[in-house]
Amino acid sequence: MASDKLAALALLLALLGCVACTCQASYGYPYPSSVPAKSTPRAAPALSYAYYYKTCKGAEKIVRDVVQAEIKRNRGIGAGLIRLFFHDCFVQGCDASVLLDKTQANEQTEKFGLPNIGSLRGFEVIDKIKTKLEAKCKGVVSCADIVAYAGRDATYFLSNKKVYFEMPAGRYDGRISSANETLFNLPPPFADVTLLEAMFAAKGLSLDEMVTLSGAHTVGISHCSSFGDRLPRNASDPKAMNSRYAKSVTRKCKSGSSTVDQDIYTPNTLDNRYYKNVLNHEVLFTSDAALESSKTKYLVKQNLKPYLWEAKFKQAMRKMGGIGVKTSANGEIRKNCRLYQLATFMQRNRDYGDACLVIMAPGAWKPTRITSWFCMYYIFSLYTFY
Repeated sequence: MASDKLAALALLLALLGCVACTCQASYGYPYPSSVPAKSTPRAAPALSYAYYYKTCKGAEKIVRDVVQAEIKRNRGIGAGLIRLFFHDCFVQGCDASVLLDKTQANEQTEKFGLPNIGSLRGFEVIDKIKTKLEAKCKGVVSCADIVAYAGRDATYFLSNKKVYFEMPAGRYDGRISSANETLFNLPPPFADVTLLEAMFAAKGLSLDEMVTLSGAHTVGISHCSSFGDRLPRNASDPKAMNSRYAKSVTRKCKSGSSTVDQDIYTPNTLDNRYYKNVLNHEVLFTSDAALESSKTKYLVKQNLKPYLWEAKFKQAMRKMGGIGVKTSANGEIRKNCRLYQLATFMQRNRDYGDACLVIMAPGAWKPTRITSWFCMYYIFSLYTFY
């Protein structure tokens, strides 16, 4: 209760600043062309190992136990959690912005961007973990850290416990989420090496790390529509699927199934088989086949060495987890991973809440002084008496 009142006071002071000078948030595109501007990921001082040891002891075990149970029921959910981590970090940084649902103030969050809608999964697993953590230590563990831990633990269980690494924590949850940003930040399946390198470099990741992280395509499934540009097979394309594989994939897609395993040999195991598939022309995406280019082929072959890719994957996942980290200055600890705090509080009273949520949301229209003061009083009341 005391922490809520302090949060209310901080929010009230912030909103007072909005009345004095119009609060605006930019939802603009991060780059004008197909290649994003480079931004260095922040290795925030707040990130540390065993971050919740004192404030929520056993938090990582709760995450690990839920992830393990879910993967036992369905190993495919593990691939979804790894992908969720990647898609979160590449848009607005590792801040759980990919988890945010639509609100009246923002009807197009990241979740509904073209690369994400209908293809991301694992949201219910994150909800389940958050519920358990809130019951143990209310308002302590961020959704962003849960996503990072879940991606780490999914890696561990899908690799049959061969790939384990510590994941630093201390991320705060972001309040901005825009579907418009997904296309410009998430590498498309038709990307060539030049575009892939540029998009990963924009996040502070090297060419080697790009090739290493692409190895996650050794697990999970893909929708047939995502590699439609590769079928029917173009025999004149040196990077085309081999004829046997192309026939197999075409047959599967025409059978009524809308999805295909990304790795036909070890579809449920996180290993380095992906790199052999690249060299054998048995990968689905243009972006996968592109790794056979002269610029990256040596890295593909290098990752076939026993244990090397696994070691590199650990480091790359940790580094990716430091992209665009939020702190207490520009983030929060959500109690509901699907709604930022202001939206959560507004839901307690739908009559006034929806109106104030629209008025005070980042990027909303400029409120009048009267409506701003009304909403600030309303929000303060929610924090004070709840």
